[in-house]
Amino acid sequence: MTPVRAYVALGSNLGPREQHLALARTELAALPETAWCGASSIEETAPLAGLEQPRYLNQMVALDTELTPQQLLLACQRIERLAGRERRARWESRTLDLDIVRYGSVELADAGLELPHPGLRERDFWQRELAELERMGC
Repeated sequence: MTPVRAYVALGSNLGPREQHLALARTELAALPETAWCGASSIEETAPLAGLEQPRYLNQMVALDTELTPQQLLLACQRIERLAGRERRARWESRTLDLDIVRYGSVELADAGLELPHPGLRERDFWQRELAELERMGC
């Protein structure tokens, strides 16, 4: 299989946020059948929809992977659990959130995964991070 360029968004607003992002970068880079391309700068952002939560640290990484979108999603969820993520309610604060933003040119909509991520159009920080990665050749 030919590797596909995948973009994964990292976010954290609980606990040692920088450490959670570092854990995610390390684990994503170590995935089987996956090569690291690069990472955007880290930026601090307000919670979405004006929620009363701590501010987030966000970053985007680019990977070249032979994993399927579903395999990559399962790997991201495993990494979130390593950082202590508990899924209870949508939009709640989290130690680590990993979102597959784009997976090559794949368009997909199923119960657990939509590609490209539907939030891409509204999240200007994702657009900035993607543009930074693209300037790096990723």
